[in-house]
Amino acid sequence: MSQWVVLLIAMAAVCAVVVTVVVLRQRRISEDDDPSETPDVIEYMVMMIGVIYAIVLGLAIAGVWEGMGGAQADVLAETQALHEVKVRVQVYPADVRDKVRADVDAYAAFVADKEWSYMRHHGELSPRGTELLNQVRTDVTTFDPKSDLAAQAYQPVVDEVAAADTARASRGQSAGSTMPGVVWFGLITGALVTVGLIFTLQIRRSARELLLAGLFSALIAFLLFLIWDLDAPFGSGLAVSSDLFRQLL
Repeated sequence: MSQWVVLLIAMAAVCAVVVTVVVLRQRRISEDDDPSETPDVIEYMVMMIGVIYAIVLGLAIAGVWEGMGGAQADVLAETQALHEVKVRVQVYPADVRDKVRADVDAYAAFVADKEWSYMRHHGELSPRGTELLNQVRTDVTTFDPKSDLAAQAYQPVVDEVAAADTARASRGQSAGSTMPGVVWFGLITGALVTVGLIFTLQIRRSARELLLAGLFSALIAFLLFLIWDLDAPFGSGLAVSSDLFRQLL
């Protein structure tokens, strides 16, 4: 089942729960109850808690969005460095050039086809991917340039492999979830408290009030889902694509 379908079901369920609770609660209120009698201090506290939770949600979304951008930048840096390796070895002897390019292609194909799913399920880089990149490093560092042109290209090629390795390590740090469990506890608890405060305002069963209560609850559910989805840059949904590695092939 698509996670977007799960999101729609979750939002609809939250709306249904909130509306049901409001309706059931309304049946227990006497006819002479006056909603305008809600103390001002309660309205003030509801407003302040809502504002504070909105700020927390905004900071959480900004944090995971920045992490997503950083992961995308790491992928771009890694693929750009590997592309430079394939281009710069043009001046190497044919056998060495072909060997380096073949190993770069093997690494890129493995990352795009297998390591991406490995990161999604394990939250870390695969040992096989590390081995393939080390093979590329061995190819370029063990080459003994004989011509001046090859000698001039030797160090830049080594530097590009090192840059790719650094970018790969950074990508590995973004492979798993970046939000600590205590933050998730705060976000979920804050959502329950914020939605629960709706019932302190003594809202009626009018269509307008029920619609606003349902939409408010669905919005919070959507924002929590968005944070969860962006928290895994290499997961499914709004995830970093592996197309840049496929373009190297």
